[in-house]
Amino acid sequence: MPTDPTPSPADELGTASQPAATRAPAPRAAKGPRRADAPFMLAHPLHIISLGFGAGLSRLAPGTAGTLFAWASFEVLNRYISVLDWGLLIIGGFLAGVGITSYTAKRLRADDPSPIVWDEIIAFWLVLLMITPIGFVGKLWAFVIFRFFDMVKPPPIRYIDRRFKNGFGIMIDDLIAAFFTLLVIALWRMSV
Repeated sequence: MPTDPTPSPADELGTASQPAATRAPAPRAAKGPRRADAPFMLAHPLHIISLGFGAGLSRLAPGTAGTLFAWASFEVLNRYISVLDWGLLIIGGFLAGVGITSYTAKRLRADDPSPIVWDEIIAFWLVLLMITPIGFVGKLWAFVIFRFFDMVKPPPIRYIDRRFKNGFGIMIDDLIAAFFTLLVIALWRMSV
């Protein structure tokens, strides 16, 4: 029964004397996840978007920092953008986010790295768009409810998060968290 011979130490010594150009390159060891920092973010424009313009670099709860950035940017942009423009921005941001976050996740060598917060930004923009006009306290409750669903990931969010990978998986679980947030707010409004 023919088998491939296992190279002996003598065979390895024989190839060591060969010129470097004829030797096969040594296989590179797989590295673990890469750390997201300011130089990484500034290395490519897509990283800037994925990392929420720096919000995702927060060492403490980057998802919360990304959601706070979404809230602040919504307050600023809402003065200049119509509801239709918001809809187009959110739909376009979601679709582009699939590719953008996938690109950054591959560079960070992780499936859904926590510094990627574009998904939180798009999802919370949707929540804020759907509940506006509402006061500060209502927005604060929306923030708390959204963060609950995003962090705890109750079913079916957890199932979706585990089932789908790459950019689509990164984006879709937060969109579902936004849906559940809006559902809770709608049920609360109906009950009072």
